[in-house]
Amino acid sequence: MSTEISVERDLEGYLVNPESWDDEIARELAAEEKLELTDPYWTVLRFMREYWREHQVAPDVRHVVGFLSSNQGLDKKVAKEQLFQLFPYGYVQQACKIAGMIKPRVWSTG
Repeated sequence: MSTEISVERDLEGYLVNPESWDDEIARELAAEEKLELTDPYWTVLRFMREYWREHQVAPDVRHVVGFLSSNQGLDKKVAKEQLFQLFPYGYVQQACKIAGMIKPRVWSTG
C-alpha cells in the first residue's frame, strides 16, 4: 500500500504478519489515518498487542473497553466513548490497523 511502510500489507492496509509490527510502524500507520499517537493511544495499542500475543487474535472491542474501564476506573459506556474518541473511524478501521492486527473477520465492533 504505502511506500513508506516496509512491511507486507493487504489491499486495505492491514499487516499481513502482526509479528512485523513495532512502534515506528504504528506511528506510520497512525499518520496514514491522520492520528498522532499520544499516551492514551499507546495504552490501547499496548493492551491490544499483549492480548494478541496471548491469544493470537485481535481482541474484540468489548475486551478493550473492559480493559479501559478497569485500568482507568471508568464506567464501560464512558470507556467505549473514550475509545471511539481516540479512533473516530472505528475500532477495526483504525485501532486494529494501527495495532498491527490482521483485519478481523466479521464480529462485533461496538
